[in-house]
Amino acid sequence: MYEQAPTLLEQGIHLVSTDEMTGIQALERADRTLPMKPGRIEYQEFEYIRHGTVSLIANLEIATGTAIAPTIGPTRTEYDFANHIANTIETDPDGEWIFLVDQLNIHKSASLVWLVAACCQIHIDLGVKEQKGVLQSMASRAAFLSDASHRIRFVYIPKHTSWLNQIECWFSILVRRLLRRASFTSTVQLSDSEALLRSADRILEFIDYFNRTMSKPFQWKYKGCKKVE
Repeated sequence: MYEQAPTLLEQGIHLVSTDEMTGIQALERADRTLPMKPGRIEYQEFEYIRHGTVSLIANLEIATGTAIAPTIGPTRTEYDFANHIANTIETDPDGEWIFLVDQLNIHKSASLVWLVAACCQIHIDLGVKEQKGVLQSMASRAAFLSDASHRIRFVYIPKHTSWLNQIECWFSILVRRLLRRASFTSTVQLSDSEALLRSADRILEFIDYFNRTMSKPFQWKYKGCKKVE
């Protein structure tokens, strides 16, 4: 799929790596950071004040290396993920979309089935969750969502191989460039809710900066493992 990404985009098909980064802490350093001086590195206070956490649902468009349509909120539920996918599709509502995701249950939800059916104008009886039809089980829902004949479909990477999903590489950039040394409040003490909003704003600002200055396709060199007889 990664090798096909440029060709797919030329055909109007978006290949997108998608996943969640949960538990992003809004941390306020307990004291100010001492700036660099000649002969001295920057000193950052090691004690901090916790202001809660946010969850980021992110997309990496494989062909361009840009992060598109991020969603930041307090939770990561079935409905949060389905709404995120809906908002992503809205950036090109007539285009085709392939989402690379892991095996998490919210990636095989009834909400996603209803969304894909509506967007692709699939008028069939979807059945009843845990009883019959497409909605019966995670396996039946995944089969529907990964149907290659749909304009919007999902490709599921194998279990325990999250590192195969390129969005994980982008998450590592986010951690190194922003989150590891961030302090999400000003010198004026903020409430928890204000700190969380500040952290979300900082993440969105970083994504915009990344797309303008650093984004490019990853050079994916992994070729797979040989089968051991």
